[in-house]
Amino acid sequence: METEVQSNFTYMGRTFTGLGINESSSAFSDCNSDRSGEFPTTSSQSRRLLIACASDNYNSDELIQQLVSDLESNSIDVQKQAAMEIRLLAKNKPENRLKIARAGAIKPLISLISSTDLQLQEYGVTAVLNLSLCDENKELIAESGAIKPLVRALKIGNSTAKENSACALLRLAQIEENKIAIGRSGAIPPLVNLLEAGNFRGKKDASTALFCLCTVKENKIRAVQAGVMKPLVELMADFSSNMVDKSAFVMSVLISMVEARAAVVEEGGIPVLVEIVEVGSQRQKEIAAAILLQLCEDSVSYRTMVAREGAIPPLVALSQSGTNRAKQKAETLIGLLRQPRSGNAAATTPGRGSDVSF
Repeated sequence: METEVQSNFTYMGRTFTGLGINESSSAFSDCNSDRSGEFPTTSSQSRRLLIACASDNYNSDELIQQLVSDLESNSIDVQKQAAMEIRLLAKNKPENRLKIARAGAIKPLISLISSTDLQLQEYGVTAVLNLSLCDENKELIAESGAIKPLVRALKIGNSTAKENSACALLRLAQIEENKIAIGRSGAIPPLVNLLEAGNFRGKKDASTALFCLCTVKENKIRAVQAGVMKPLVELMADFSSNMVDKSAFVMSVLISMVEARAAVVEEGGIPVLVEIVEVGSQRQKEIAAAILLQLCEDSVSYRTMVAREGAIPPLVALSQSGTNRAKQKAETLIGLLRQPRSGNAAATTPGRGSDVSF
């Protein structure tokens, strides 16, 4: 008898068990350093900095102190140069992230994020993102007042500033108490906008941030109210988007809410989920089956809709060939769909529902 190899998928403190070994790669890639490319510059100073960054034999302390001082210059050009070089130092030398923060760079960088000059704002956001990659800096960045300026950049910044703001907020949200502060500062609607209208990187960054933030109930409510289900369903319907897994994981953290389930149905999510169970990857099938199960547990009308979309044959196939967890979800859902549909088929009974776990 063939033994099935199981693996766990862990992301942001949430463990999804029962994924097949071939599907265990991360649905999300964390925001490491900024991916916006090198800032265009031809200055000899910047070339010297890059050479210094590549060397193990240079003293960065004096340079960092000068750059921190330049952040508060009256010249925007000097501020831009300083922010750019701090960003490079923090990107290429992880040990510099703590040095830069201890030198007092965080508050002046946050001030740059509030600048009306969009390029200066971008440089400030990107430098803060790179500093936030040091776990010891995250609390200091949040306590220094970075959340609201980052949310503002997420709303009105250029595309790179929006993407890097989403990443920086994700880093700060890894401290549990910051999730509520970020949500209350208005981050959820612009993240939903970025998910819907951003380029691929923007969509990926927005989905990752939403996945992290929406472990908090009030942020789930905000996301549903901001219309998150529309872009999630659209991305899940487009297998060429490379966003099916990410969007499904975001949906999975929201689906416990009655309002979220109604929004999925309203946005045409049932046929999309059924198609994923039929033709998706093993992991995609499992996530979609788990979401459908939670949709159907407390609603006879949703069961009817799922059954009419032809869900039973692909669910039967999944119950025979999926992971142990996928088989369990599929069998439970098949049982619900085959129950007599007597009574008030239009009624839904709010209840706890099953957890969407993998």
